[in-house]
Amino acid sequence: MLLVIDVGNTNTVLGVFARVAEVHAGSDEATNGARYERLVAQWRVATALNHTVDEYGVLFRSLFSMDSLDASGIRGIVISSVVPPLDSTLRQVCERYFKLKPLFIEPGVKTGMPVHYENPAEVGADRIVNGVAAFEKYGGPCVVVDFGTATTFDCVSAKGEYMGGVICPGIGISADALFERTARLPRVDIRKPARVIGSTTVGSLQSGLYYGYLGLVDGILEELLNEMGKDSQVIATGGLASLIGTASKYIKHVDDYLTLEGLRIIWERNLAAKPGKAAKPADEIAKTGKPRSSSR
Repeated sequence: MLLVIDVGNTNTVLGVFARVAEVHAGSDEATNGARYERLVAQWRVATALNHTVDEYGVLFRSLFSMDSLDASGIRGIVISSVVPPLDSTLRQVCERYFKLKPLFIEPGVKTGMPVHYENPAEVGADRIVNGVAAFEKYGGPCVVVDFGTATTFDCVSAKGEYMGGVICPGIGISADALFERTARLPRVDIRKPARVIGSTTVGSLQSGLYYGYLGLVDGILEELLNEMGKDSQVIATGGLASLIGTASKYIKHVDDYLTLEGLRIIWERNLAAKPGKAAKPADEIAKTGKPRSSSR
């Protein structure tokens, strides 16, 4: 099995992919030549900077147990992180609890996607991962809208090149700002209201947040599609993708597992480029004395 980890500013999403034959046979040994294609489990947990290696290790192990998965069956780990202070902790978790060296998405990792950015190292790992998955699954040109702590719009050309995009505050940040900077406005759940004209303070806030953000998303997409081409595929992912994506005039696909799929694809490309070297047992790391260090 393959463990993929997407570390965001607010939440961390983990997924486990199994080879198709592995799901039926329950064995990893007879299917070494097969691809990891089936997502058999996924979990969303809070990103906690103050967690120790052991706290994360126990958490991850408990998630496996909850879904009746054997953590010893993990053959590789790939991580996308936009929280550099956690990289060292997660690396130690992988080495101590899974006996594997993780592959971090960082400069030098084979993604198969040229990056046309003034400074490619500035691009968040999750944005590249999303671009890789979107182009692989939906073709190009395409735009990925990722609804996270920040909402990102990432553009991929018809040739599979990462072109750049747009970053704006997420809808959650907008809601928090209203609550924190006003004396009488309450914190509200973000949802589509029954009608646009709110007859209560809560309803008015929900209407403003929902329709205001929907207008922001469609307004940005309209301008991007003017540059990218109207035939571009538009894919939404992230925590609130279903809420906004299904109402958007331009979003054609809502893909909750796009980032996890992208991590799997990049893992396989690196495994093909360096057979047997994408994941290294922790005892081998100890012998070489050269644990991987992140540049982010």
